[in-house]
Amino acid sequence: MSRLNLFHKHSRCFICLILLLFYLSSLVSQRGSVRMAKNDSGNWEKSPFIICFGEMLIDFVPNVSGVSLAEATAFKKAAGGAPANVAVGIARLGGSSAFIGKVGDDEFGHMLSNILKINNVDNSGIRFDTGARTALAFVTLRADGEREFMFYRNPSADMLLKESDLDLHLIKKGSIFHYGSISLIKEPCRSTHLAALKFAKKEGLLLSYDPNLRLPLWPSADAAREGIKSIWEYADVIKVSEQEISFLTGGEDPYSDEVVYNNLFHDNLKLLVVTDGEKGCRYYTKKFHGRVGGFRVKAVDTTGAGDSFVSGLLVHLASNLDIYQDEKKLKEALVFANACGAITVTERGAIPSLPTKEAVLDFIPKGNEQPHSLCLIS
Repeated sequence: MSRLNLFHKHSRCFICLILLLFYLSSLVSQRGSVRMAKNDSGNWEKSPFIICFGEMLIDFVPNVSGVSLAEATAFKKAAGGAPANVAVGIARLGGSSAFIGKVGDDEFGHMLSNILKINNVDNSGIRFDTGARTALAFVTLRADGEREFMFYRNPSADMLLKESDLDLHLIKKGSIFHYGSISLIKEPCRSTHLAALKFAKKEGLLLSYDPNLRLPLWPSADAAREGIKSIWEYADVIKVSEQEISFLTGGEDPYSDEVVYNNLFHDNLKLLVVTDGEKGCRYYTKKFHGRVGGFRVKAVDTTGAGDSFVSGLLVHLASNLDIYQDEKKLKEALVFANACGAITVTERGAIPSLPTKEAVLDFIPKGNEQPHSLCLIS
């Protein structure tokens, strides 16, 4: 073979290799593309992708604790909104997530969209409303790190998400569809939420529900109770706090396993988790129930702690959708989730304080020995 022919042959091989690498690179970098990974059998399949639906807003948090909003001299601006917090939390932990919602076509709205992007959350499901502003929340921090909220909405852009705004193709790519109850308060977002939820269910996604009760946003306590329960039966996984159990059951004992099973568990539910503040969390399935202890930390700001907990749980659930059937693996996932929540309360603001996977693993004591927590996760 002549040197010229040999050169041409090697050149063609080199060009083919470059084209192949370019093609593979485009698959990885293409936003919204299907994530692929090998399963235990060596076959390629869609990797876990978690869709988070709902509100995203700006939290203004006082620089010091224990003062009223009127007494606060300065505030720290931070991105927030429970479903968005969960989406970022998942990405920080190494998972794949997307956010679907609406913000204002204003500086805050575009800032929030960009925050999702720089945190490796797929933001292609965000819509911008030119007629409404991005929602704002002022958060009062008590001396113990617990908080109270004052919201500026009515209407804010997140409440105006329409069914025609939904990216159904994005939802179809997911393995888990996560949501709260704030988007159920008013139309048109309520109908949009129901449409997205039903579509996700039809497409075979696991439905994850964190009611995230915020009474000041609802017309009345009865409206909140009715609204939260209106989609209860759809969920495969539900996370609630002990305070939410009391509210939803009309004041019954939130620590009673019988109350939980009789009032909150339903036939389609696979897993119900109750966050118990300093005691960690409890878990309930059709086959077993139990408790996982928390971690001892000094709480600075509890904003986002429950969302961080949910992120940690969903990352494990996405990698093993049947984890609720194995109590040992479920408890390991809940230890991880408790650690996520505990780390988050040690800093101010929700998204800024969400931990990485490495930070969580370093935080968990060897042997998974968990002292009772001083942080309040709700």
